[in-house]
Amino acid sequence: MSGRFTSHDYFQIDDLLSDDHLLARAAVRDWVTQQVSPIIEDYSNRAECPTHLFKGLAEIGAFGPSLPVEYGGGGMDEIGYGIIMQELERGDSGVRSMASVQGSLVMYPIFKYGSEAQKQKYLPALGSGSLVGCFGLTEPDHGSDPAAMETSIVKDGDAYLLHGSKMWITNAPIADVAVVWAKDERNKVVGILVERGTAGFSTPEIKGKWSLRASITGELVFEDVRIAKDQILPGVKGMKGPLSCLSKARYGIAWGAIGAALDCYDTALRYSLARKQFDRPIAGFQLTQKKLAEMITEITKAQLIAWRLGTLANAGKMTPAQISLAKRNNVLMALQVAREARQILGGMGIMQDYPIMRHLMNLETVITYEGTHDIHLLITGHDITGISAFS
Repeated sequence: MSGRFTSHDYFQIDDLLSDDHLLARAAVRDWVTQQVSPIIEDYSNRAECPTHLFKGLAEIGAFGPSLPVEYGGGGMDEIGYGIIMQELERGDSGVRSMASVQGSLVMYPIFKYGSEAQKQKYLPALGSGSLVGCFGLTEPDHGSDPAAMETSIVKDGDAYLLHGSKMWITNAPIADVAVVWAKDERNKVVGILVERGTAGFSTPEIKGKWSLRASITGELVFEDVRIAKDQILPGVKGMKGPLSCLSKARYGIAWGAIGAALDCYDTALRYSLARKQFDRPIAGFQLTQKKLAEMITEITKAQLIAWRLGTLANAGKMTPAQISLAKRNNVLMALQVAREARQILGGMGIMQDYPIMRHLMNLETVITYEGTHDIHLLITGHDITGISAFS
């Protein structure tokens, strides 16, 4: 059913986009329709990640769209990056996560904080999809409070020893390189590049997920892993490093969630026009129209928020608090749209013949990762009052 998707632009926001934006969107939309929509229900049903899509994601420029071309990126602006994430999540949140992690959480910190040698070694390979990356910040006992991390790196002769673990890491079981954040002996957070195959480093898969079933998730376990000095990102110390990466990823999520909402809305609209009860399409009943009208209203508001956030990002004016507001609003919107769409489809809404229940389950994770719904509320609260609720 997703292959029949028609986009919706109630406030003609396309008029605010450049030709490059529209061309990129068309290319990614076609790729999702041809490569993702026909297979994603099956992969999700089997809880298997379609890892063969990594090459295709690279070919459409989904890895680091707003990073420079010479470092493996797409050379686009931040709105272009957001549009690509939106189209990918229309296909599946897990597919968007594959790209978002690779570009925003792996390529971005290497580009921003890495040495020139690190950039040359990793970025072109990550951009082409020949290497897969993951990002290690969350720990088993430290999620919303990452500054309390226990993973440590200590000096050992002319090298270092890395010890600890990370949890809920997208791409971990298949990653060739991990960007890991740990505390050094001075209690400063540093970024480390850890390659698969290093002694003491393992990536067990997390199984049994009811959400993001087409995305592969795991742990990162470090048992006195020996780290050379040239594996440490030299350009940053402190929580600024990982938090700046999260801002980049959260921005993409604020756009991406709109794609899931649009897919659910489009499915519900088409179904309501075709489904007849009492000798008329259910789209003609007041309560169905109420649902549809409220859905497109909320989608339109989210589209405007994302577009404005993108213009601020392009001008270098976007703040982390603004990203939190957008991520929180747009993901909740998408979750509510998915629930209303499921209601319109009735019993068919839970069937894998339609994408709604898959989006609904995925969004239950998206509303929690990269900062929970409540934490983003408190970030906004801190920003508008000047008083932190975290301490």
